[in-house]
Amino acid sequence: MADWKKIALFAGGTLFGTAGVKVLSSDDAKRFYTNCTAAVLRGKSCVMKTATTVQENAEDILADAKVINEERDAAKGVYADEAVSAEETAEA
Repeated sequence: MADWKKIALFAGGTLFGTAGVKVLSSDDAKRFYTNCTAAVLRGKSCVMKTATTVQENAEDILADAKVINEERDAAKGVYADEAVSAEETAEA
């Protein structure tokens, strides 16, 4: 009796596997896979646009920060020159 049970389980598994392959390779399944892949590609496109925007904004912020620091350094240089001139004038 146990042998018949094993044979029945094997036959049922084979039938189920064959039906599963048929379902997975059907036209409806292919359309479903295609739509899922298209959605993933749209999502990737959206993420890449956002990443590009963030990168461009970061580059702008970095450039502006460098300008601000250069202006501060230039302003300190002017004040340092004025301080030296004032000391030279006081000594003379």
